[in-house]
Amino acid sequence: MTVHDAVLSELDPEVLYRILRLRSEVFVVEQQCVYLDQDGRDAEPSARQLWIERDGKIAATLRLLTDAGGVRRIGRVATALSARGAGLAGELMERAVELCAGAEIVLDAQSYLVDWYQRFGFEPSGPEYLEDGIPHVPMRRTAG
Repeated sequence: MTVHDAVLSELDPEVLYRILRLRSEVFVVEQQCVYLDQDGRDAEPSARQLWIERDGKIAATLRLLTDAGGVRRIGRVATALSARGAGLAGELMERAVELCAGAEIVLDAQSYLVDWYQRFGFEPSGPEYLEDGIPHVPMRRTAG
């Protein structure tokens, strides 16, 4: 299984389209969160898209950003319904953590996934809150 990663300027437009489509399928349609996914952060110079393809389709993706102070942020972790349970998101998370070697990493986990993110060294860093009607927990992985 190959984990691909690229900044926006390196992405083939068709691949970008398929990444954005998967994010919309999961977050907007499946989870019924009406929000503007294209928030401008994908175009930041350090923003990286990570993805795995299966049968010519994007099966899983995540976005890696850099926040103020050099803190890295993982977000937009999404797996196609047909690819769930195959460990693809775990592969993406492992690669994202590798790319962030030596940096602090933060993410906002849907609450039911807190234990899953803990497998990658993340710990809750604040109280649960609602985002788009879904309980989330801020999480942090210390630099190291």
